[in-house]
Amino acid sequence: MGLALIAGAGGLPHALVQQLETRPIVCALAGFEPDGVKVDETFRLETLGSLLADLKAKGVDQICLAGAIDRPAIEPSAIDAATMPLIPVLQQALIQGDDGALRAVISVFEHAGFAVRSAHEIAPGLLPATGCMTRCEPDDTARADADRAAQIVDAMSAADVGQCCVVQAGQALAIETVYGTDWMLQSLGARLEADPRGGVLFKAPKRDQDTRADMPTIGVDTIGAAAAVGLQGVVIETNGVMVLNQAEVVAACDKAGLFLWVRDRNS
Repeated sequence: MGLALIAGAGGLPHALVQQLETRPIVCALAGFEPDGVKVDETFRLETLGSLLADLKAKGVDQICLAGAIDRPAIEPSAIDAATMPLIPVLQQALIQGDDGALRAVISVFEHAGFAVRSAHEIAPGLLPATGCMTRCEPDDTARADADRAAQIVDAMSAADVGQCCVVQAGQALAIETVYGTDWMLQSLGARLEADPRGGVLFKAPKRDQDTRADMPTIGVDTIGAAAAVGLQGVVIETNGVMVLNQAEVVAACDKAGLFLWVRDRNS
């Protein structure tokens, strides 16, 4: 069986390749190349059909989607014959919420005869075990804020909005939107003058989300951004968020005095 990685920007594709015994074919959408990993094939959305045919010819029967991709505009004059039948589905995907869009894209691969596998399925080591991973641990206030944040993310799920939020003393300070986690955290910078420290970043997949694509991920940059806006710690859901470069993430938390708590949804 052959595996192809449809890679987007960021460090997740590299982390996956490092954990696999056999290197997959790495394909990247033009303009969204991954960090730290050689791309074997670059394609445009307008030539996706040709890419799928090429992968079939090379014996690929499994696809893994990993990395960040924005919603590119489709250039009608660049659509090739193999991709033309896919355009109605792709156009519909571009106007849906994140989860709806990803389900549509997954359907394209499945209808082409590929099995779509999740990143955490092929690299389970990216999912940390339940518990506090750091020297610093959440206090009762932080645990209560995590409970409140989980309720907020559940509510956001119904509208297919985002996968994380920041809560302090039971109040939502920020929620993730289409601009992502980093932008959300940067938006909190102005609060430091009035409120220098406190609050938790909570991240979890949307309820009923198809986690074969877009499972939440954190890394060292997430910790740095959380520390920069004075948060107390980061809470992620057990089996719901991948942690890239775990040893470095824990070290960054310990250096900044933050906790990283992998919280069981039922706890």
